[in-house]
Amino acid sequence: MSEEKKIKLGISIGDINGIGCEVVLKTFLDPRMLEFCTPVIFASNKFISQQKQDLKIGINYHGIQSATHSSDNKINIVSVWKETVDLKYGQATKQGGSLAIKSLKASVKALKQGEIDVLVTAPINKSNIQSEEFNFPGHTDYLARELGGESLMFMVTPELKIGLLTDHLAVKDVPGSINGELVARKVGIIDKSLRMDFGIRRPKIALLGINPHSGDNGVIGKEDDEVLRPAIEELSRKGILVFGPYAADSFFGSGSHRQFDAVLAAYHDQGLIPFKTLSFGKGVNFTAGLSHVRTSPDHGTAYEIAGKGVADESSFKEAVFTAIDIFRNREQHKELTRQPLKSQKPKK
Repeated sequence: MSEEKKIKLGISIGDINGIGCEVVLKTFLDPRMLEFCTPVIFASNKFISQQKQDLKIGINYHGIQSATHSSDNKINIVSVWKETVDLKYGQATKQGGSLAIKSLKASVKALKQGEIDVLVTAPINKSNIQSEEFNFPGHTDYLARELGGESLMFMVTPELKIGLLTDHLAVKDVPGSINGELVARKVGIIDKSLRMDFGIRRPKIALLGINPHSGDNGVIGKEDDEVLRPAIEELSRKGILVFGPYAADSFFGSGSHRQFDAVLAAYHDQGLIPFKTLSFGKGVNFTAGLSHVRTSPDHGTAYEIAGKGVADESSFKEAVFTAIDIFRNREQHKELTRQPLKSQKPKK
């Protein structure tokens, strides 16, 4: 590790009244974490100090003006607001949403300017972040606009990876939103991510059906036969190893997911319910398809336990490690594709 560049890891603090700050600080209580990365937290010194006191977390940090002034082997805090924080643990307040967005915007700006290498985001509340300046349903859509590329919510562990055809969309709108072009784009993002971000040379991807039992030959819906199957056939002709559509109700219980490198679900709960059931506390939300690496834990603000000091930092720690691994995989992939081996002429 000492021979490799130490990755500068940016952290947006999330909702101040949730468990975001707690899991961040607990993650870096372990001094060994500083051997893997240099953390840069976008919040404020006073806020971090108050959280330390309230949660009784004994940790030292280094206040800096910008990420460019960060120091290795220290926890760096960039103050992005000056106002006094009115902490109301467990409540979705207007200030909580406003400061979460200030942290997010500052961290994304630093990421775009190359001041940090990767970004890990603590959980936000999708309701109190809404304003005239920020009207996105969550991190993913905002990051897609700011960082370029087409984003895909990719829930990952070393053993299980699930992407979503549609994410924060009402269930009633799902069937009408899925078409062959969307399937091709999302499968393409997953295929590229598995190769570039996870080092899988020939990825195998499973596509789950939209309707129960994948439509039962049109009895319970025609979308699987009329949209998904033709899209799979077209992608297969292009050399992409995608299979399905599979009935979602038995796919995970039967262990079929173990035969594939990734699964593409039709909508949010179809993918996230099995993922969180099988991997909760170990899973990571990775936004695939973007120009920069962003990960987050697989849980939300957890208002019900905020301020009690009992939050489990495991998923946030996994998000840190995943961001580091993906960054290194991308660097290696760039190097390999930048300098392909040139054929050598035989000596005479």
